[in-house]
Amino acid sequence: MQPRILIADDQQDVLDALRLLLKGHGYSIETVNSPADLLSAVAGREFDILLIDLNYARDTTSGREGLDVLSRLREIEDAPPVVAMTGWATVGLAVEAMQYGVSDFVEKPWTNTRLLEILQKQVGLGRERREARLRELEELRARQEAILHLQEQEREIAEAKAIQEKLLPREIPQMPGYEIASAWQSARLVGGDYFDILPLDEKTLGLCIADVSGKGMPAALLMSNLQAAVRGLSSLSVAPHLLCNRLNSIVYRNTDSDRFITFFYAQLDGPARRLTYVNAGHNPPFVMRSDGSHERLREGGAVLGVFASRDYEMGAAQLSPGDRVVLFTDGVTEACSPAGEEFGETRLLHLLEDHRALSADELQAKILAVVAEFCGGRWQDDATLLVLAVGAQRHGNGDHLPTALEETAR
Repeated sequence: MQPRILIADDQQDVLDALRLLLKGHGYSIETVNSPADLLSAVAGREFDILLIDLNYARDTTSGREGLDVLSRLREIEDAPPVVAMTGWATVGLAVEAMQYGVSDFVEKPWTNTRLLEILQKQVGLGRERREARLRELEELRARQEAILHLQEQEREIAEAKAIQEKLLPREIPQMPGYEIASAWQSARLVGGDYFDILPLDEKTLGLCIADVSGKGMPAALLMSNLQAAVRGLSSLSVAPHLLCNRLNSIVYRNTDSDRFITFFYAQLDGPARRLTYVNAGHNPPFVMRSDGSHERLREGGAVLGVFASRDYEMGAAQLSPGDRVVLFTDGVTEACSPAGEEFGETRLLHLLEDHRALSADELQAKILAVVAEFCGGRWQDDATLLVLAVGAQRHGNGDHLPTALEETAR
């Protein structure tokens, strides 16, 4: 681009000489002959450089008028570089001019070659500074826009988290002779873990836990759809394997191929203490017996949503007083220490063995506390627990024998 220069001098012969010199070297020139006109021109138009005299008609030797102009120019944001000219230069005046922001100094009469070198250098430096300031402004605007966008996202995610929390059971349904406790720890503001307790009739509960692949909003949306489907399909007349067959078809039709759900669903027959279940690729829950032995609930089939049609096998577990059934997602066992070691199912098993006499509430709180300490409170994935504690055997007259659960509560 042709450099634009504003020349301020009260001597017309000086202006004519400079115009003739600089026009021949590619400069676009504008001239003024007073400080007021100089300030007005700078306020209204853009220039690459200012070449100004420090002495005007009112005071031709001190340079004070020029210094006043320099002081006013300093107040203008993004003012162009200034090269000062004077025929009455002193060291003191030159130093003071530099302190006011003058980029370079030229004495009258000037040497054409020297003047052109100074102007070319200062035009280049001025353009570099202006471009740097423009980049800074653009980066600042981009950062501000990013902050506003992030704040908006955080508000939306916070609203989604509030909605998701409302979808999970607020109060855990209980059944005489049992105690049920739950815990949900999201690695992000929203997550893909899901659990539910569904009263199917007065003597039967549906228990389910699931983990949607992925994290964040997509997983949370799929989780909410799963919840709606489970609540819509579950009933005493629909056995666990039939429920999983139908859920698999729904998930397959409505999700992308890279999305799937691990799912565990069981029906608890309270009086019979019998758990019938299907495990669709989920972490096998533990049944911890009161004597310290255990079994895993593995029967079922593949995860939901991968195959268009899939049959599921149903398993069963007979429960006894003092047993603890622990359902969990992999956020519990895959929680990592600062050194990168996973908590693992072996540690979870030992924890259950050592604390199998705790109530359901106490046991889930103990598990979460131990895992949180292990991973330093940094959860890499959503972590969900569902603990079922089996109480005493009830008799026909309504009396029952106390169990370790009730002794602990006492």
